[in-house]
Amino acid sequence: MVSENLNLTKEWDKIFPKSEKVNHSKVTFHNRYGITLAADMYVPKNVEGKLAAIAVCGPFGAVKEQAAGLYAQNMAERGFLTIAFDPSFTGESGGQPRYMASPDINTEDFQAAVDFLSLQENVDSEKIGIIGICGWGGMALNVAALDTRIKATVASTMYDMSRVNAKGYFDSEDSSDARYAKRQAMNAQRLVDYRNGNYALGGGVVDPLPEDAPFFVKDYYDYYKTERGYHTRSLNSNGGWNVTGCMSFLNQPILQYSNEIRSAVLIMHGEKAHSCYFSKDAYANMVKENPYADNKELLILPDMVHTDLYDGGGKDAIPFDRLTEFFTEYLK
Repeated sequence: MVSENLNLTKEWDKIFPKSEKVNHSKVTFHNRYGITLAADMYVPKNVEGKLAAIAVCGPFGAVKEQAAGLYAQNMAERGFLTIAFDPSFTGESGGQPRYMASPDINTEDFQAAVDFLSLQENVDSEKIGIIGICGWGGMALNVAALDTRIKATVASTMYDMSRVNAKGYFDSEDSSDARYAKRQAMNAQRLVDYRNGNYALGGGVVDPLPEDAPFFVKDYYDYYKTERGYHTRSLNSNGGWNVTGCMSFLNQPILQYSNEIRSAVLIMHGEKAHSCYFSKDAYANMVKENPYADNKELLILPDMVHTDLYDGGGKDAIPFDRLTEFFTEYLK
């Protein structure tokens, strides 16, 4: 298979400091659509033998140099071989046109990461897990239902991207008329884009921040638009997804078979996050009539908001010790 030639950065350009406890390198792998994906690999120093491995992705509209890399490096410090990757069409990964999302291709991105990890000489292919953050938390649950090679899944501060696109925030646009209006607008935009020969961007996190912005918009601004989380390749920090980038999510629920997941799943969310209802409902649906519900857990973290689980929010909000216990138990 012919792979795309990616222009990968050589300098350390993460928003978090480099750990001296792990070895870092840039790697690439391809998905079954022929798109080459870029990743950062973190390997604990002074270890021998085959390791348990974890693939990390998210948040939706972020890049691997942000939250995903922070999770990956921290889990590598705890003894796991990890990769943090950019999804298709974003960051340093390949795929044209840019800034598109797909419930199918982005699920496949996770599976391609499992392909890659499974064939590494220093990885035990029977001990592979995944972590999905924000929108990729929902995608992680979707791939956990599909990929029987995955033994353990963590969804952190998750979004159900199908639900939020089809029903709006807090299900406030859950009507056939509201969805029809969205379809009309996006199909009209398709013609504009086709005529212009390029795809219009929808805009990232609003900047400057309006005084009357809802709290969750302020929460995103505080991460993506400040030194705390800004990155030059992050969609949310800059021009955002294409206007039509998430169109297919309107018609394609991604969690249809989540109650058939047999492997272990930990869903964790901040109690005060605007998005917490996604995790609560996803967990309820996942364990409903599921004979394999015993290895499923919902962890609600007191006083935490959505982006606290991106980087800790200055509160050490990410329960890395709990994640270590979870993966150690189920990747054995």
